[in-house]
Amino acid sequence: MPHYPSPDLVFRPYQLSFYIWIGAVILCVFSGDTDAQNIKPDEQQNRLSHLIYDRCESCHNDYIFDGNWSVEDIDLSDVALGKNQKRWESILKAVSMGDMPPADKRPLSNEEKNLLISWLENGLDTYSANHPNPGRATIRRLNRNEYANSVQDLLSLQVDMSKSLPGDDSGYGFDNNADVLGLSTTLLERYLSVAGKISKLATGTAGDTPSKTSFLVPKDGPVKNSGVPAFDQRMSDDLPLDSRGGGSFDFYAPISGGYEIAGFINANTANEVDRMEIHRYKHNVNLSAGKHTIGMTFRKRLALREHVPTVREGTSYVVIPDREPELLDLDFILDGARVHSTKVPSYHMSARFSQAAFLRDVLEIEVTGPIDIQNTQYASKAEDKFDTPSMRKIFVCQPKDAQENALDDKHTKETECARTILSNLASEAYRRPVNDRDVQPLLKVFMRAKQNLDFRASIAMSIQALLVSPKFLYIQEPVPSSLQSGEIYKIDDYAFATRLALFLWSSLPDQELRSLAQSGTLRQPSILQQQIKRMLSSEKAQALTDNFAGQWLYLRNLPYHFPDVFAFPQFNVPMRQAIEKETSLFFTRILKDNQSIFDFLNANYSYLNETLATHYGIDGVRGSAFRKVHFDPNTQRGGLLGHASILTLTSNPNHTSPVKRGKWILDNLLAASPPPPPPDIPALVAKHNGMDLTAREQLARHREDPVCASCHVRMDPLGLALEQYDAVGSFRTTAAGQLIDVSAQMPNGTKFNGLKGLHTILWDRKERFAQAFIDRMLTYALGRGLEAYDQPTIRAIAREASKDNYRIHKIIEAIVSSVPFNYKTVPEMTNEKQQIVKTH
Repeated sequence: MPHYPSPDLVFRPYQLSFYIWIGAVILCVFSGDTDAQNIKPDEQQNRLSHLIYDRCESCHNDYIFDGNWSVEDIDLSDVALGKNQKRWESILKAVSMGDMPPADKRPLSNEEKNLLISWLENGLDTYSANHPNPGRATIRRLNRNEYANSVQDLLSLQVDMSKSLPGDDSGYGFDNNADVLGLSTTLLERYLSVAGKISKLATGTAGDTPSKTSFLVPKDGPVKNSGVPAFDQRMSDDLPLDSRGGGSFDFYAPISGGYEIAGFINANTANEVDRMEIHRYKHNVNLSAGKHTIGMTFRKRLALREHVPTVREGTSYVVIPDREPELLDLDFILDGARVHSTKVPSYHMSARFSQAAFLRDVLEIEVTGPIDIQNTQYASKAEDKFDTPSMRKIFVCQPKDAQENALDDKHTKETECARTILSNLASEAYRRPVNDRDVQPLLKVFMRAKQNLDFRASIAMSIQALLVSPKFLYIQEPVPSSLQSGEIYKIDDYAFATRLALFLWSSLPDQELRSLAQSGTLRQPSILQQQIKRMLSSEKAQALTDNFAGQWLYLRNLPYHFPDVFAFPQFNVPMRQAIEKETSLFFTRILKDNQSIFDFLNANYSYLNETLATHYGIDGVRGSAFRKVHFDPNTQRGGLLGHASILTLTSNPNHTSPVKRGKWILDNLLAASPPPPPPDIPALVAKHNGMDLTAREQLARHREDPVCASCHVRMDPLGLALEQYDAVGSFRTTAAGQLIDVSAQMPNGTKFNGLKGLHTILWDRKERFAQAFIDRMLTYALGRGLEAYDQPTIRAIAREASKDNYRIHKIIEAIVSSVPFNYKTVPEMTNEKQQIVKTH
């Protein structure tokens, strides 16, 4: 990493003489150019000044104000003084991307371009090194995913409660942004309710009365009002290999006992929202306390598939099946194994028999319990009744040794034990060592609850209070009292461990991180590198895929994107699940295997199962399991832009959108977002003189408006190159009755064709992509939006990562070693010093 002038505790900004600095920078810029070294500094500065005002001022002036900015109010001396950073960074990005000057203007020579880019980068980066700015440090709340993961780790409870909390707003593309994570009274009530349920599950007090948990199996829904399609394939890795249809879900048994598993199967009627008792099949099982996988499924036949009644045209009469129903095996699955099987008819005959029939399948699964606890095999094993990881972690002591006839002794022992339990949990929950002031409020809750409840139930009440404590809900990084406003200080090792765990795990620091923070060795380079490697190899690093990649690549939007069922009938639930899993696995393997981030651009491999391989027209892939598949050079796939998930998400429900695809590339792969469209922007015209227009023709007409052309000239070429992929990512060669033209031209005049040509365009800008990726990941890691003063940090991280071919672990190491990740600025205003939420 580049050297940052940073004392152990405080940065104290200092100034360099502008004239000494500008001479040093210009000499540095030309140190590798023999001819440039012979140019006097004054002459070099004159060349730069002439270049900017000669080539930029004709469009970017106070009168024309193209792009909503002007060069008339900026000066070269701004760079050394840290003034107008945002403007200078915009100029640097536009010139680096080749967007400026535009294609219809005289281009910069290579010497002019390199001169301007090198001078700006060195000037901006030098100022940043001499005046470090870690940015804003807004106190922030755990978002719902961080909260859910933290609770799971804190209580060793394998229950995902994130869906029980409302979704969080997003800022700068991510829902961990501090500026949007407020806490209303209504939201606090929801947290309180969820915390109450979780604390009871963790302490085993939730099993006092039976309850029902339901799981709706994902289906495509009614198609043309003719029932719910069933799937003739294995639907989950948790189901047997020879299964088809059905589904499975995770269920947490609060205590050991008897539970009823039941499921409703489809009736082949026109309205499958009904749940009739005749279609409900059940089985009782004994479950040990803790997490289980519950499922129901049919058998996959190895010979001919089961018969489906023939569909006849017309709706004026009821279709009569052409043969009697046959009996099918319906299996009940517990933790991946069949525990029961029953026979069900292959169809149900009723007055509402549908016009089309499908294979029978499971619509909904229920688990009810505990029931008849006294009759189960666990009734005689009281010590096993509450034997769960949660119980073992929480109850590190038991007040059993109190004398039966000594109430005062019993009360004392219970209080001492409660203090021990709550101290252990609070230290982990608050992400730092705790003192009596931290524990006392929780102990008060325990003592108050103990007046009416037993020991375990009282501990549950205290845990509920802990889970809604501001010290747990908020990331708290106190400001040293000895510092003055505007000073920059290094956060302590506990706060650093918290940032690291939230970044890579979206959760709490574990015991190893806390121990290293306590010893003060966590940030030693060799130890930090080892810890990052350990954390990324953990299963908890899946959070980086789910929460970072899920938002960076828009994968979280897939469940809410619905392609037109008539235009794309092949896009069903298994297809939706497959395209999401492909991209998720792709990112995960790059992360786990420490591959170069350039694989995101043009990797010649991906992860497919039979459903997705068929969608892509690739032979030789069989079964529902995903595996790594290397593409033939002639295959029209490769990199993220060949993934059906990306192509689907950047399309409209019934047709493609080159604009959305081009904007997605600019936003997510190049960090060069176009400005938002004006409010009165006209819609694209799909027809002209009664003839369907291709996407290229529609956009050409749209660009006739000069207001629209300025942005579309950047987006459209990128999107048009992907027009051979339809709105669900299938490859095609015609649209609107015409052969698809995938030729395109960049604003600087560079021409290219199709996906392969687009790969070349992006590869020529691979350093820009690297900085864009770092921009997105740094935004996520810091939990705040990036500003102009953060751009030198991004370039420093990119330079460090370039030493190892931009491998993703190197980028992560550089991020967690950066100034913004390790330092904070003391708030300027007095009333901003209250960075800690206090409880009363």
